[in-house]
Amino acid sequence: MKRQVLTCTLLTLSVALTACNDDSDNDRFYESKPAIPVNNIDNPVVATPVAYTQTDFSGIADESVIMTYKMLGINGKETQATALVFTPEGTPPATGWPIVAWAHGTTGVADQCAPSRKALNDYIKAMIGGFLQAGYIVVAPDYEGLGEPSGKELHPFLNLKSEAYSITDAVVAARNYLGSQASNQWVAVGHSQGGQAALGAAQYAARASKMTYKGTVALAPASNFNLILTGGEQQAGQETNLDKKIGTLASLDTFTALIVAGLRNPNPNLQYSQIFKTPTDEIAKNAETDCYDVLGQKFGTAMYAYAQSNNNSVNNYPRTQTNFMNIPVVKSFLEKDSQPLLVKVSTPVIIYQGSADSTVPKAATDVLVALANQKQTSVRYITDESNATKWDHGSVYALNIPNIISDVKSLMPIQ
Repeated sequence: MKRQVLTCTLLTLSVALTACNDDSDNDRFYESKPAIPVNNIDNPVVATPVAYTQTDFSGIADESVIMTYKMLGINGKETQATALVFTPEGTPPATGWPIVAWAHGTTGVADQCAPSRKALNDYIKAMIGGFLQAGYIVVAPDYEGLGEPSGKELHPFLNLKSEAYSITDAVVAARNYLGSQASNQWVAVGHSQGGQAALGAAQYAARASKMTYKGTVALAPASNFNLILTGGEQQAGQETNLDKKIGTLASLDTFTALIVAGLRNPNPNLQYSQIFKTPTDEIAKNAETDCYDVLGQKFGTAMYAYAQSNNNSVNNYPRTQTNFMNIPVVKSFLEKDSQPLLVKVSTPVIIYQGSADSTVPKAATDVLVALANQKQTSVRYITDESNATKWDHGSVYALNIPNIISDVKSLMPIQ
């Protein structure tokens, strides 16, 4: 999810929270914890990792590589994925450097959208650099289906288990590759989609059974997508400024199209026409090849063209099908497969959330934390309530890099 997407009112989410606490919905939040298969993949690193040169980490990292590794995919079969691996300069401690898994935000579902194929933004570079200087290895998976060498599968966008296994199996593979340089301790840190993924890593950490998971730092973690989609539609319906209305609607449709593209990995018979009306379904198909920003521009351009021929209005523009969220695979995704913290997590969880965030509204994260507390998951919830400067979706991590590094040091001290 990105900066423009899915503004939702506090009222909408407050009502939704009440609905979530209704007795009729208890099954969703009190389901049994699923069995987690242990990672016993032989020779998890595929070939020799290659140098990562898109972002210059010279003077900070001893090694910066793209590692291709084996993981358990969404369809229950072994597949290949890619991850960035950065090691600190200097001599590792006797027990090896602990590992920080960095989980990135939304880029798209196509291979070309993988972070390992692009330069990192300055804030992410600074955060990774801070971890390295503090004495941590950083493993940054692209996620299943993103950047993998074969081009055979789409990224299962926001599927919690797929993201979690992408992380756990990348960490296991990195330790296999680095040997005694890496310790068996690790944490997960992530932003937006990556915050959701990091929470998933906490839930499924037992998959890396020979390693010790020490905790999670999630920054504006994506969650409660059905509430955010519904709230975004309500917000757009009340908007009178055409540019803002189209910005919100195009972002909603971009997000929805990426969900459909991701769902088509395990559900190849799902059609865009089941979710989108004609001709918008043809735009949505570009989710399988375009990254999120280009896709959003295509949705927006079509809406502007429609408005110019319809008295500067998009009120009857053909977008999503009525009740598409009730299609079984979509409903299951929204309510279960994408939702973090549906089961108790016993390791430490730290969540940062800004009140000026219009991508992942604070109210959505308030719901997430409240429901986690119902499951007896202890969450340290850090907000900007007492700050003069309020955090938006980007500044929630950009302004907190020293604090995030300090959190990791607290969770996993260098020994």
